[in-house]
This record gives sequence, C-alpha cells and structure tokens, in this order.
Amino acid sequence: MPTKPSRRTQAERTEATTAALVDAARDLFARDGYDATALDAVAARAGVTKGAVYHHFDGKPRLFEAVFAREVQRLTAPLAAAYTRRKDPWEAFAAGCRAFLDECLDPGLQRIVLLEAPAVIGWETMRRLEAPLLELMQQAITRAADAGCIAPRPPAPLAHLLFGALCETAMMVARADDQRAAHRAAVAEIRRVLAGLRSDGRRS
Repeated sequence: MPTKPSRRTQAERTEATTAALVDAARDLFARDGYDATALDAVAARAGVTKGAVYHHFDGKPRLFEAVFAREVQRLTAPLAAAYTRRKDPWEAFAAGCRAFLDECLDPGLQRIVLLEAPAVIGWETMRRLEAPLLELMQQAITRAADAGCIAPRPPAPLAHLLFGALCETAMMVARADDQRAAHRAAVAEIRRVLAGLRSDGRRS
C-alpha cells in the first residue's frame, strides 16, 4: 500500500513562509518602493497574517535586508557564468564586471540594491551582505595575477577599488535619463580601465 506523504517539518514550513514573504516583499519593494510598501500588503501577497511577518522578521528594515541579501545571491550566478565562458583570467574578470553592469539594468534590482538600500539598511550592512561578490572578485584577481595577466598584488585593495567603481557606475546608470546610452559608456570605460591594468602586453 502507498504510504501517506509525511507532513512538512517545522523547519520546512518556516523556510517556505520566509521564502514567500521575501518573494512578496521583493515584488512590492521593486514596484512601489520601500516607504510605500506596508507590511499588511506583504502579508496579504504572501498569503499569511501580519503576525507571521513579525514572527520571521523584526520589522520592515529586516525584511528589506533579507530581500537585499537574496538579490546579491542571485547576482552571483550570471557573474560566475560570464566568468567561466572566458579562458583568459583577466578577460573572464572583465566579462564578470560587464555581467554585473548588465544585471544592474533590471529596474527592480536598481530600486532595491542601488537606490534605496543605502538609506534603508546603510553602507555597512550593504557591504557585509555584498561580501560574496567581493570574495568572487578577490578570487578572480588572484587567479589573474597567478597567470601573469596583471602584476602580483594583494587582491583585497584592488577588489574593493573596482567593486566600488562598479557600484557607483551602476548607480549613475540607474539615475541616467538614457540608461542604455549610460550603460554603453560605462561598459566601454570599465573595459579600458581593466585593459590598462594588464601587465602581459595584451590590450584586448
């Protein structure tokens, strides 16, 4: 005889509710912005009570923080995919930077990560949650230096320098009247900067 499907564990129910709340909040933050999004609306969209929101998140800032963290997590996949398509380590790094700028054209990501996060959760929390992206950059810089593409160096300072430049550039694009034109200019300039860092004579 077929066995009855087991009931979900408490951990599974918690995970499902949390995911539903983050999904709902992401949709509303992206569409309406942080200030205009009420927790009642998030709860209704997720199909739970407002009490459930407070059970899982200590207020709206914490919920926004969870949404921001997941946006960062989602960013790692296209960046890693762009990187692995190139054999040359520094060209792969440039491809990852281009992928970051491409992903930052998404209106929802722009609003949540670039435009509202500094005021809602602050710079220190943003950088803490963006640590996976910085770690990827440091690993890529180390690999490029080991391959002789760029001069040997501690990877952290250059990673922070370039990551800051990419974030500022992405915010500039997000605020531009013509985002596509600003994006093209940004991609060209980042590529020139990275080409100038090569130490093996290549300038492709």
